Amino acid sequence: MDKIKVQGLKLYAYHGVNPEEKVDGQEFILDIKAYLSLDLPCVSDNVDDTVSYAKIIKTARRVFLAEKYDLLEKAAQTVADAILSEFPKIEKVKVEVKKPFAPIKADFDYVSVEITRSRK
Repeated sequence: MDKIKVQGLKLYAYHGVNPEEKVDGQEFILDIKAYLSLDLPCVSDNVDDTVSYAKIIKTARRVFLAEKYDLLEKAAQTVADAILSEFPKIEKVKVEVKKPFAPIKADFDYVSVEITRSRK
């Protein structure tokens, strides 16, 4: 199956279990893979025959920033649900939410949660 990818979408949000995370916020990085057939737009060269990656970004940004979640799992699920709901051409979506500045005393690049959701 074909896919549209959004890699490294940086968003400043207020997710986390610790109270200071909900007050101070931090940067998150989203990687999104939307799986769909791209046969028609490959022939037509018409944006209406595909899903605009700009619209995927707008949707992800809107729902990711709308609430303050304790868990990355919930934030990722919210993004996946919105993408599947708003773009019927997408059959499956993979969302990874990375937290590079998690308040953990360790040397790491990031912690993350990755979920994959498909249409029922």
